[in-house]
Amino acid sequence: MSRIGRIPIQIPAGVSVKVQDGKIFVKGPKGELSMNLTPPISVKIEDGKIFVMNPKPDERKAKALHGTTRALINNMIKGVVDGYKIELDIAGIGYRADMQGDTLVLKVGYSHLVNFKPPSGVKVGLRSPVRIFVEGIDKQLVGQVAADIRAIRPPDSYKGAGIKYEDEVLNLKPGKAKGKKK
Repeated sequence: MSRIGRIPIQIPAGVSVKVQDGKIFVKGPKGELSMNLTPPISVKIEDGKIFVMNPKPDERKAKALHGTTRALINNMIKGVVDGYKIELDIAGIGYRADMQGDTLVLKVGYSHLVNFKPPSGVKVGLRSPVRIFVEGIDKQLVGQVAADIRAIRPPDSYKGAGIKYEDEVLNLKPGKAKGKKK
């Protein structure tokens, strides 16, 4: 039995959870999310808590899904209450970002501007011309949009120029001249 999966999830005030036809629906102050439950995993709601049930604890697939399902439901609840936010930094001479409506326009060393239109449910904005934020209620979608923006120009391994996560640590390689011995 999964140690994570058997921990009950507390339902905060202002959040409603409903299980219907193999789906779980979570509605809160920031929005609404839903997820399909994969058999044999089931969900039971009692006394303001969600219990993720695994009727086949000896089955390999069921064991894997038990903790994962609990974590996904917990992420849904946290998303509709607080939301998720990821910040990206742009480094490099002349590299910058701009917003045109809801489209992110990046100038990151290519011969053309790169336009990025975020999917619905995710908000992309700027703190400054070199600081981008991505926020929304779906943790997976926010992370994927941030990864897609970073993939436009990942940081290079010599100067670190490109788009990186706010807390990402780069291990820069020494240049050609640094390795020479006299």
